[in-house]
Amino acid sequence: MIYTFILLDKANAQDLRRNLKADHRTYITKVADRIAFAGRLVGDDGRTKIGSLIAIDFPSREAATEWLQNEPFTREGLYASIQIQAFVNLWPQKAGFPPPLSSE
Repeated sequence: MIYTFILLDKANAQDLRRNLKADHRTYITKVADRIAFAGRLVGDDGRTKIGSLIAIDFPSREAATEWLQNEPFTREGLYASIQIQAFVNLWPQKAGFPPPLSSE
């Protein structure tokens, strides 16, 4: 089952995010073969980073929750809001998934 993680940053979390980015990328790489999509959530200006949206295949909600609990941003308290939702894709992706941006 695909589980989506809707993760909104705390205010003024840019420095914490920057300091933990390498650890986060190392951690998420461990499930890279199961990621359906992942990326940053931004404000209406298209630039202001406000959080993350990640969709990963896990065998259960418990496994998804455990993975998130051990994720570096979560462990260090980056997020103001966390939602985990099961997801069933009902529409073939034809738009909205351009090539990934280079890491900043």
